Amino acid sequence: MATSSAGSAAGAGNVRWGIGALLGVGVLINYFDRINLSVAAPQLQHEFGLTADELGWLFSGFFWTYALLQIPTGVILDRFGVTSIMRVTTFLWAVTSGATAFAGGFGGVLAARMVLGLAEAPGFPASSKATGYWFPRGERATATALFDAAAKFSNVIGVPLVALAVVNFGWRWGFIITGGLSLLYFVAFVALYRDPSRHPRLREPERAYIVQSGATPEGPSPSGGVAMLGYLLRNRKVWGLTIGFAAYGYSFYLFLTWLPNYLVQAMHMSILKSAGFTAVPWVFATISDLVVGGWLIDRLIARGYDDTLVRKTVLVIGMLLGLAVFGATMTADPVWAIVWISVALSGLAAAAPVGWSIPSLIAPRGGTASIGGVMNFFNNMMGVVAPITTGYIVGATGSFTDAFFVAGAVLVVGIVSFVFVLGRLEPIPEPATQAKA
Repeated sequence: MATSSAGSAAGAGNVRWGIGALLGVGVLINYFDRINLSVAAPQLQHEFGLTADELGWLFSGFFWTYALLQIPTGVILDRFGVTSIMRVTTFLWAVTSGATAFAGGFGGVLAARMVLGLAEAPGFPASSKATGYWFPRGERATATALFDAAAKFSNVIGVPLVALAVVNFGWRWGFIITGGLSLLYFVAFVALYRDPSRHPRLREPERAYIVQSGATPEGPSPSGGVAMLGYLLRNRKVWGLTIGFAAYGYSFYLFLTWLPNYLVQAMHMSILKSAGFTAVPWVFATISDLVVGGWLIDRLIARGYDDTLVRKTVLVIGMLLGLAVFGATMTADPVWAIVWISVALSGLAAAAPVGWSIPSLIAPRGGTASIGGVMNFFNNMMGVVAPITTGYIVGATGSFTDAFFVAGAVLVVGIVSFVFVLGRLEPIPEPATQAKA
């Protein structure tokens, strides 16, 4: 059986991998728009006279609307599909990102970030849903890692790119550049993305391979989006995944928003030097995401190892490695701080694509984006909670030590949820009304 499947894959074609790359580029640019504020923060703080508390609120502004729209976005995606929704929202996020450059103070920047969160809300659930359509179950981890690793890699090239613009031309140019890149991606998405059933370049051998090897069926849920959502919210697997992934999100968003400022404030670096140091842990995170969270998982499952055991082992070990954040609390040496943070982010990065592949693995028909929306709502509420909590802790103590301890404690809760609540990674039974259809 394995030989037959491999043979079908080898001769089927590679259009699906082009789609995977397109989704990855989208997330890459999407994250440029998220990190530009982190890099520009020291100049913004100086120009507008912002406190650490106010900076924390600005860092969180994007996530208020982004998180609150995750559940309705998932329902809308399951009802209307990836193509039309992403065309509209990609254009909106490009315009909003560039418009941030013209903000005149705290209120203007906060408003722009909140609109940007609204526009980018469908990004990850749409990528998860599209990956389910385009990739067989046995390639899902690698395909998911393509777009999830892009979120990490954005810090490797995005932080230095924005830092150069900010240092040489001022903070406003960091937003102008990322807005321009977002507009280019909108053009590419409109030109290149279609679902498998509508893609003009997808040949029949590859289409058959995708469908017959466990891809998620296209189409809306016959039971209706709201009814499906209510059904999923009563399911233990959904909550096990959601709580565990939210715990991952707390540490991820702490580092995404505060790491450059941590290096400037706690390690006394310049903006450019902090950008170089910031890139280091994200390089290791990108490699870990692709190699461990993607390639290794698919390889082990293809060799016959139990699907649930492989994925949950990577999830738990990755989260345990995330506890290396405690090490950063015990050093004043920036090199050792980056070493500990690199270990933590590498572990979290290995776990992330596993988490993002689970909605398409456990969802009943028409429910993938709804599960992804629920999961990403709570994950991104951590994007609200982590920056604000960190800002208040740093403002009160003048140190990041307690902030890192809080992140470690939240990770422990996530590990317990993944181990004891999630259960086996198998499809949730369809609702009774849908099963009869």
